[in-house]
Amino acid sequence: MTGFLDKVYAARDAAGTRALYDAWAATYEAEIAANGYATPARCAAALAAAMTDPGAPVLDFGCGTGLSGLALKLNGINTLDGVDLSADMLEQARAKGIYRHLAQVEAGAPLPHAPGTYAAIAAIGVIGSGAAPVSVFDTLMEGLAPGGLVVLSFNDHALEDPAHEGKLDDWTTSGRAVLKFREHGPHLPGIGLNSTVYVLEKT
Repeated sequence: MTGFLDKVYAARDAAGTRALYDAWAATYEAEIAANGYATPARCAAALAAAMTDPGAPVLDFGCGTGLSGLALKLNGINTLDGVDLSADMLEQARAKGIYRHLAQVEAGAPLPHAPGTYAAIAAIGVIGSGAAPVSVFDTLMEGLAPGGLVVLSFNDHALEDPAHEGKLDDWTTSGRAVLKFREHGPHLPGIGLNSTVYVLEKT
């Protein structure tokens, strides 16, 4: 079952990405569940282990239909806001009743909150081929105060481009962030795809 998975990793502009995810919204969860989508649970567990206060607010960036939010909730992270490009995906997330606030955002726009509003930002399965560009990582870090955490994942397609891990290295080697966690493991086992999960702390 790979109706949209066959298309999603192709490069496209922001408008094309939004259109794809709007069209996919109704069948997204069934398709990725059928392929064993493992990354949200892995990311949520890694973030929960790194947070000193799991009750602190977390932004689910690129929340999609809310699968990442459900994983965070199951790991004891209960104060969640979500943002996404796709209005249709956000409707699916809203129906889950797990988010405090949900909002649609434009590609490339700065985050609308002040740094420090969130103890952590989750970007689970968000950056990579056919999705958000790696420059989004800078936006996420700019949305955190010192001590804030970000959890993110790069699937194997993203990892083929050295710019992705290179962006994280830029932040850690310059001392602007510390890598707290890194683990390669299953992403979509049904199509043989893995991902690396990272947690970084802004300094």
